[in-house]
Amino acid sequence: MTIAVRRSGVLDRAKTNTVQRGKSAKRSLDEVGRQAVFYRNAIAEIPTAIKHFPRETIRLVAEVALGSGALALIGGTVVICGFLTLSAGAVVALQGYSSLGDIGVEALTGFFAAYVNVRIAAPVIAGVGLAATIGAGATAQLGAMRISEEIDALEVMAVRSVPYLASTRIVAGMIAIVPIYGVAVIASFLASRTITIVVYGQSGGVYDHYFTSFLVPTDLLWSFLQAILMGLVVMLIHTYFGYNASGGPAGVGEAVGRAVRASLAAVVFVCLAVSLAVYGVSGNFNFAG
Repeated sequence: MTIAVRRSGVLDRAKTNTVQRGKSAKRSLDEVGRQAVFYRNAIAEIPTAIKHFPRETIRLVAEVALGSGALALIGGTVVICGFLTLSAGAVVALQGYSSLGDIGVEALTGFFAAYVNVRIAAPVIAGVGLAATIGAGATAQLGAMRISEEIDALEVMAVRSVPYLASTRIVAGMIAIVPIYGVAVIASFLASRTITIVVYGQSGGVYDHYFTSFLVPTDLLWSFLQAILMGLVVMLIHTYFGYNASGGPAGVGEAVGRAVRASLAAVVFVCLAVSLAVYGVSGNFNFAG
């Protein structure tokens, strides 16, 4: 009797766990579907946002690039991304010179900086900076509007909230990322050159020779395309979580955290996907050329 009861309890728990796993999987699929629908609508409404809300789009471009409030005092996203890539470029030079020096070819540090900064370091670091500044700010703004029922008020006034709030921010992020990323790439180049020449004492002519020889202009163009795609993905993710925030101020904070986690993973995935699509598995690189 006791054994039968125990077996019945084990079976009941197994059934309960199976049902819970099924419900969890269903909720995950539902969430993916809701995100896909929102992303489709936000992208489809971009022409509407540009046509009907140009002033709001221009205002958001300035806010995204230069920041607002306390963030504007330090130059906003431009300065933050520039500082991050400046540090990344310095690390590339430090590690590159030391590693190449172990095999006696430290003269190739210029090549290393041109190769790593453009293809890996600058895009990823700039993407992280975007997620932490532009993206988090957009999620917090939209989340605050959602919990204070401002988005519902827009709908009551016959203002389409998705193009006005989401599509305009997506357009602003994609426009602002071009000059922001330009500053970021230049900062990484300057940092690598300064560390190599000033700290390690390498000849400026040697560094510039290898740097210019292996800096492929098309790589820079692909790098900018990569940054634009990162800006698109980051803004899509953050506007979704902010637009659908719930649960009061604590819910807004949770939405910001979830959006940052998702966008950081998406930035790395975009970098990987573009790199594989453009450079292939071999890296599309021939050092002997």
